[in-house]
Amino acid sequence: MIVRPSFLFLAIALIVAGGLLLVGRLALEAKSVLAEFLIDRALERHLQDGLVHRPWSWADLHPVARLEVPRLGVKTAVLTGATGGTLAFGLGHLDGTAEPGGEGNCVLSGHRDRQAAFLADLRPGDEIVVTTASGARRYRVRTTAVVDKIRSELLEPDSGSTLTLVTCYPFGGLVRSPWRYAVVCDGESAAVGITMRREPGEGHAIRHPRHGHARAAPCGDQRAAVADHGYLR
Repeated sequence: MIVRPSFLFLAIALIVAGGLLLVGRLALEAKSVLAEFLIDRALERHLQDGLVHRPWSWADLHPVARLEVPRLGVKTAVLTGATGGTLAFGLGHLDGTAEPGGEGNCVLSGHRDRQAAFLADLRPGDEIVVTTASGARRYRVRTTAVVDKIRSELLEPDSGSTLTLVTCYPFGGLVRSPWRYAVVCDGESAAVGITMRREPGEGHAIRHPRHGHARAAPCGDQRAAVADHGYLR
């Protein structure tokens, strides 16, 4: 059987292209693993001293909390901002909403095919623990809902302790969607839900500052990040 040069060239080209795609994929996975390691290391430092620790020198983000779901075995970092750059590496805290673990409505967002994929498995009553440099606050899932992306009331401040998690819907989707999946959680009281961290030599606990209504409403670009499928995919 004689193989024409054109077919041989095509076969070689396909093999090379496939090899390049595989190498690129492996490189991407390696970068993702390295980024996760660096973020986790920066988070542990932040939880110890409360200072800003960037995972790499040129990073425009840094970790501020750790979110855990004991029933699902989920443990992931919470990063500053809800921009596209942040959501590529973890859950993002929406600027203008209450600080993680604080009083008011704290809004976190993430990609449905990455760190926020666990939202699909959350059920009412599930426990969520948010740990910051000041301590750990426990939340209970109150409700889950599919909402239109233009609904912004989920982002508004409130006078209680609320954790709102948002991602795109449906979870298996690959294209832009007008829908968002929201999980609303109620925080336990400070006396029950927060484990206070004492500084060396201090005889009193450091308590979370109260944010809630004292902060401005979410800034425009990050509010849009929650609504715009370009960031929440």
